[in-house]
Amino acid sequence: MTTRVAAIDCGTNSIRLLVADLPDPSAGPQAPLVDLARRMEIVRLGQGVDRTGRLAPEAIERTRVALAGYAAEIEKLGVDRVRMCATSASRDASNAADFRAMVTQTLGVAPEVVSGDEEARLSFTGAVRGLPADAEPPYLVVDIGGGSTEFVVGTRDGGVEAAISVDIGCVRMTERHLHGDPPTGDEVAAAQADIAAAVDRALAAVPGREAATLVGLAGSVTTVVAIAQDLQEYDPERIHHARVPYERVAGVTADLLAKTAAQRLAIPVMHPGRADVIGAGALVLRVIMERAGMSSVVASEHDILDGIAWSLHPTTT
Repeated sequence: MTTRVAAIDCGTNSIRLLVADLPDPSAGPQAPLVDLARRMEIVRLGQGVDRTGRLAPEAIERTRVALAGYAAEIEKLGVDRVRMCATSASRDASNAADFRAMVTQTLGVAPEVVSGDEEARLSFTGAVRGLPADAEPPYLVVDIGGGSTEFVVGTRDGGVEAAISVDIGCVRMTERHLHGDPPTGDEVAAAQADIAAAVDRALAAVPGREAATLVGLAGSVTTVVAIAQDLQEYDPERIHHARVPYERVAGVTADLLAKTAAQRLAIPVMHPGRADVIGAGALVLRVIMERAGMSSVVASEHDILDGIAWSLHPTTT
């Protein structure tokens, strides 16, 4: 018997939905989930949170509109179990209660404002299932979000060894440092120093430098990988598990930071809602690779959203 679940990941920049059928427990630990729907909307819930400490009313409304569409999809597909996790912006905001009330009314399920550690563990679970054989363990999984980045070290069989979340992300770093169009050299240098300090703190807490494979998650990573592959349209199948060397990541990062927002928007694989923050996201990835001593990154289209779905499996609840 399969279990039909809906997972929703509401982050600082985007809100995403996965509706999937989870395999019967008798199918074994490597049996995949079966996608029925994947959706993503850029709602920028974390707009201004780093500065004001509050969720903007217009950001909550954008999220409500997207969530209402997801609720209709969930009802249409006859889902058995629903879980929504809200991440960095909802942890930071002083008016998080307004957000929770909106979600409960719109979705019929209260959001879980997960801790950074839980966010990291969900990301790891989603990422490591199905990794190719040439992805040697242990893994350092990094999930570069809008407001925070999660670092998780572990193996497929042994699970998570250590995890930490730090407050660097593409939206937060853009709002804090990258104000020019394109950003100035001084702005980039300030962002790089801020990121490097946070990455070093993370790598002091988790043994990331001892990992054999770096696995990168979320839109900043997959967009950089799509650009590095010279794709003319966003193709998840070509991006998923693609391995990109450091030199290519560094080149793409430098190019993105030198472009205006309009020039970035013209890149064929660029999502319109990501063009203004992708430079910061790429910079986070590049600095992680440098500080962790990683020569390449393996991209994964499976991440916290898949981890949330797997957490609804009857064998884990």
